[in-house]
Amino acid sequence: MIEVYMTRLHELTVILYALSILLYFIDYLHSNRKANQTAFWLLAFVWGLQTLFLVLFMVDIGRFPILTIFEGLYFYVWVLVTLSLGINRLMKVDFIVFFTNVLGFVIMVIHTFAPVQYESKVMAGQLTSELLFIHITMAILSYGAFSVSSVFSVLYLIQHDLLKKKKWGQKLKRIADLNKLEQTSYILNIIGVPMLLLALILGLQWAYIKVPDIVWYDAKVIGSFIVLLAYGIYLYLRVRKGVQGKSLALWNLASFLIILINFFLFGQLSSFHFWNS
Repeated sequence: MIEVYMTRLHELTVILYALSILLYFIDYLHSNRKANQTAFWLLAFVWGLQTLFLVLFMVDIGRFPILTIFEGLYFYVWVLVTLSLGINRLMKVDFIVFFTNVLGFVIMVIHTFAPVQYESKVMAGQLTSELLFIHITMAILSYGAFSVSSVFSVLYLIQHDLLKKKKWGQKLKRIADLNKLEQTSYILNIIGVPMLLLALILGLQWAYIKVPDIVWYDAKVIGSFIVLLAYGIYLYLRVRKGVQGKSLALWNLASFLIILINFFLFGQLSSFHFWNS
């Protein structure tokens, strides 16, 4: 029973860590003070849980936990989170904080969902299934954000066309203004990109456990990273290059088209996502 409770706390830690990374990503793009503060306190709570687990484990085994690879991985994540908190408070280097936490999340997922560290095979199997559940849930949520974002881009193009042709009427009044449409589409992509990244990390860990001989150039795997790249370019164009308007909306729709191709075509060609067949 204690193992079950500890496992649930570990899963909660992973989820809180993911939320912290999402908020740090928003802060990285827009220097959002509120997002930064919330992310910091979430990460501080994660650090507190990790420290508690570390101390309890030390008491249980009677030594410092670094003699095996799984012990070392957990201590490594604790060090990364500690450094991230220190950098956030002392240096304010958002770029380093965000990517340090992404690395820490990768290592935490590897450690948390590695079945060899659990004595019970039932618990190990259940944890692996929950890993798949979290992966699928996060992937669907990210795709949902991208889907709604594409709807706003379509509305943007319709509104843009109506204004260009000076077709004043009821349609024009019922659609929000261009700035609001573009901003909402952009915000949804900000949410979707880090969520998809974390979903891919979880999916790769599940694949490593359940499909050790997986072909890494599988169509669905490559397609998922192409989707991430497409939306990453969208954010780069919007934030770094200052691209706005019709061209950005078209790029957003092209990125969503890649999602549809990946989901419907690459999913059928994939030997990795075999539940599609």
